[in-house]
Amino acid sequence: MGLLDPLTAILVSFCLLGVLLYKRVNLGITLTLTAIVLALLALDWQTIPYIAYTTVDPSTADGLLAISVILATFGIMWLSQLYKETGEITRLSESLSRLVKNPKIVLSIIPAIIGFLPVAGGALMSAPIVDAEAEKLKLTPERKAYVNLWFRHTIFPVYPLGQLLIITAALTETPLFSIIFLQIPTVAVMVAVGFLVSFWKTSAIKEEKAGKTSSDLKDFVLTFSPILATIVVAISMNVLGYGFPQQGFDILIATFVGLAVLAAISRSNLRTLTKPLRMLGVYGVTLAVYGAFLLRNVMRTAGISEIFQLLISNGSLNIVVLLTAIPMALGFLIGSPSGAIAIGASIFTGFLTFTPKTAALLYISAYLGYLIAPTHLCFTFTADYFKSSLGKVYKYLIPSFTATFATALIVYFLPFSI
Repeated sequence: MGLLDPLTAILVSFCLLGVLLYKRVNLGITLTLTAIVLALLALDWQTIPYIAYTTVDPSTADGLLAISVILATFGIMWLSQLYKETGEITRLSESLSRLVKNPKIVLSIIPAIIGFLPVAGGALMSAPIVDAEAEKLKLTPERKAYVNLWFRHTIFPVYPLGQLLIITAALTETPLFSIIFLQIPTVAVMVAVGFLVSFWKTSAIKEEKAGKTSSDLKDFVLTFSPILATIVVAISMNVLGYGFPQQGFDILIATFVGLAVLAAISRSNLRTLTKPLRMLGVYGVTLAVYGAFLLRNVMRTAGISEIFQLLISNGSLNIVVLLTAIPMALGFLIGSPSGAIAIGASIFTGFLTFTPKTAALLYISAYLGYLIAPTHLCFTFTADYFKSSLGKVYKYLIPSFTATFATALIVYFLPFSI
């Protein structure tokens, strides 16, 4: 038996989680250590090695799925870092900015394209481009910060290579593209609201059309092809079936196809190709996925979800309130959507059979809570870059957050299923 009852054990463990995140400890170490501490406090210590192994046991369906998602995440981080290392992501954004002459469109798209690189504080990569284009519209510093932050994060709820989406689909055992389909209306509202809030009562300065449009188009198509190839392969494997999505093989295979395409178009030699493998960040994010699965299994074994199941059966709590309040609060407080999803999914798994709708609501709640969190690195880095206080940015963020979350709730309550 463990040292503490499950509820006390989880409170202690989550306090540790908060401290580690506040101290900026790597998320992979944080989630894994939290899972181990929870196991030490709530379970028989002899079961810990067994749980650690069964989490990635290839002879079980859950273990095989975990391995696929872990390897896919490793591939995605490799792809992201190689995009940056080869300079192809810069070519991609620059070719688009030359193709599109309207600053409003450029400001809406460039941060989202840079968002294809899922790196902490990655909004700094698009900030210089946003700053230059926003000057053409005479935007205030706080509005520049909002544009850079908001549009960078519009892509992730429907981006099949987004690690948070992959983790959500895996932990809830829900088809990835079903979640994506449900979040298309939410993303559409995010973009529309972002455009309205960002460019209200502003007018673009007309510029003369530059030449070499065909060359710019060629550059854009070429540099975007690794991402496009990855998405096409993932969708194709979902259409074909054969159990690939259930085993996580669709994203795993698609990711390494995209990696091969990127290596080919950038003509990377072996040294360039393997340089990202020497970066600790690649392994930190990969470990975070294992930590998320381990935390779920520990919480499941400790019977954490039974506490919430009792409250729901007594009518003390509403499932929709739980699905929104818990992940949103966690995302806001710990500044980690992956951590919020890992904990939220672990709590709900014991008493809730996830559907695409409940999985999507869990995702968007954690994501939006994280998006507006002062602990969110992109938020703090962006505000600092544009020399704006967080408070001034919030006057744009809060209305945008409210409209987006309301859309997600409307989609959840609509009478249809996937």
